[in-house]
Amino acid sequence: MAFVRDHASMEIIGGMKMYYYGKTQSPIGEILILSDGKDIIKVNMSKQKYAAELDSKWVEDPSLKPISLAIRQFEEYFAGSRKEFDLPISFSVGSPFQRQVWQELTRIPFGTLISYGELARRIGNPSASRAVGLANGKNPIAIIVPCHRVIGSNGSLTGYGGGLDRKKFLLELELRQGKASELSDPDLLRGIRKWIHLEQEADLFEAGTR
Repeated sequence: MAFVRDHASMEIIGGMKMYYYGKTQSPIGEILILSDGKDIIKVNMSKQKYAAELDSKWVEDPSLKPISLAIRQFEEYFAGSRKEFDLPISFSVGSPFQRQVWQELTRIPFGTLISYGELARRIGNPSASRAVGLANGKNPIAIIVPCHRVIGSNGSLTGYGGGLDRKKFLLELELRQGKASELSDPDLLRGIRKWIHLEQEADLFEAGTR
């Protein structure tokens, strides 16, 4: 699981906050990784909704430790040899509620799925599934903070900032390698089969109820 700091601890040089970035290519396109010098604070895919735009003040440095680690771990993830990210991350944006949702996302294991309703229950606010969905959509650290593992209660993929084709790709990648779970929801399973056409047994999924 990624290590999440409570607050960003960015590097400041000459009174100016410093940001560093690196890029890596992947099967779902270019991935931009932004760091404050110590932690990963943003991960965006190209043409992603709410994506960070390159700033002329940012320094490109793919050799910076958190960025180089992220690049290597993304390569391993897409090659199928990594199931957990081991990276320092921090949420430099977002309301307390959004950060609570994003923190909970980091606890969803590789190869499993939950519904928005289940995510709301896990943060102790079962009536907030809509607000949870909105916070999920604004997750600033794509893939590492796995908002793609949250789907509709009927198994539909619903939305994804990076596009549904990318969400489908990530779920296929993970579910083909994920471990079986006894916590299965038949309705969710039927729905997800419809959307991503996986011929897997029902016990591959851990999913929340409506």
